[in-house]
Amino acid sequence: MTFLLLILSAMLNLIPAPVEYTPGEGEFTHGRTTVRMNGRALRKAAAGLPDFARKEAYRISISPRRIRIEALTPEGLFRARKSIEQMQATGSVPCGVIFDYPRFAHRGLMLDESRSFKGVGFIKKQIDAMALLKLNVLHLHLDDSAGWRIESETYPDLTAKTAWRIGWDYFAWERGGYKFSTKDNPEASGGYYSKAELREIVAYAAERFITVIPEIEMPGHSMEVGYAYPEVLCTTPDGRRCTGAWDLCPGSEATYALLESVLNEVMDIFPSPFIHIGGDEAGMKTWHDCPACRARMEEEGYTDVKQLQGYLIRRVEKMVRSRGRRIIGWDEILETGVPQDAVIQSWRGITGGINASKAGHEVVMSPNSHCYFDYYQDLIRKEPPACGQLVSLRFTYGYEPVAPGMDESLVRGVQANLWCEFIPNPEHAEYMLYPRLFASAETAWTPAARKEYKGFRKRARKLLDVWREKGYHPFDMDTESELARSGMQRFPPEGVPIIVDDE
Repeated sequence: MTFLLLILSAMLNLIPAPVEYTPGEGEFTHGRTTVRMNGRALRKAAAGLPDFARKEAYRISISPRRIRIEALTPEGLFRARKSIEQMQATGSVPCGVIFDYPRFAHRGLMLDESRSFKGVGFIKKQIDAMALLKLNVLHLHLDDSAGWRIESETYPDLTAKTAWRIGWDYFAWERGGYKFSTKDNPEASGGYYSKAELREIVAYAAERFITVIPEIEMPGHSMEVGYAYPEVLCTTPDGRRCTGAWDLCPGSEATYALLESVLNEVMDIFPSPFIHIGGDEAGMKTWHDCPACRARMEEEGYTDVKQLQGYLIRRVEKMVRSRGRRIIGWDEILETGVPQDAVIQSWRGITGGINASKAGHEVVMSPNSHCYFDYYQDLIRKEPPACGQLVSLRFTYGYEPVAPGMDESLVRGVQANLWCEFIPNPEHAEYMLYPRLFASAETAWTPAARKEYKGFRKRARKLLDVWREKGYHPFDMDTESELARSGMQRFPPEGVPIIVDDE
């Protein structure tokens, strides 16, 4: 099987690899392309698939003078056309028959626009890349302590006071004492998306069958919100505001007024069925002594301040559900009780996803061990500053989203995350994304039994040339160290032998 996959991979330069490919003789040279929608034969072939897979299923029959596309929906037709486009860009369209459909419904990428604001052009460029890779979810992290990036008419100081800061990158801002500024300050760095720009992004993505999911972070990672509107912060027992606090105050009604208003504005812009509400890394330090928090705990019968996070998340979930949407939250929200309809995004390894699945929640798997692309992709000494351990291309490709004990039907999919504390500009972002996003895309689309790294690596190298021609700035696979090519996750001690067998 492995030998056959290698042969077929060499003949068909396509990422993600299709479910089935039956090779023919020769390659398409010139001729016409025909389309058949909702044909009986394809309906029969796709009849046993889940709804999401059937919707994106397609078949391409290729001869030297003709390409015939069959699809059940416009989305399936689009995926087929992108397969042809990618093959043409990498050199040839070999004859044969491709039958293809996705493994998972959620095939995502998260971009952190708070730590490093990059603008509409950058976002559209990555959407184009996602479309070629058959990814279908763009998760935009639009606010964090480093800056609020979405226009709000009801709370305008969120952008007026925190969309710009002193410090061109996150660590310069941190070293300078976390100083925000106004737009007209000559030292200001930052920006935000207007509602019109976000609607433009949403429409651009929708044309490529990509859903944009917005994230409004809460209750942690919210220092900028408290800077703009101090009434959402806790107070001390003697009535002083906890200025500079990391968390929103879950005891204050002002917090819920702001969140409800902002979320309504967000849901007016983004038609996504899901709204991401964060929920990770709340410090809770100011909650212990805050009179409003203590009162809320007494009112609800709580004995631990951690229960206040569950209260806030459940209350926000009701706001979102009232608009016909569902929430997604980082795996911490599972710890303090969430409605069954909530989707859990597992980032602290895979444990959160396993526990969520066992509790009957749908999950999106994006463990930092494999899916965090702000982590090093090669040797520290040859790479720009990054976060965490070594997450090489080979290691990323080796990830299997359905861990033992998980119900695969509850795994919505896989998502790569690009946090941008260490990534100050678009070029650096693309360097960290590609080709690792190729690997994530294949994991999300291709059946596990069809994956094979040697063939993938050859296809990835060819596709990187296409990316460069399109103006992207990817990592150079030809300079990848033996350590990275070995698939090790961590940097080993000196003297540990590295064995590589993928060339």
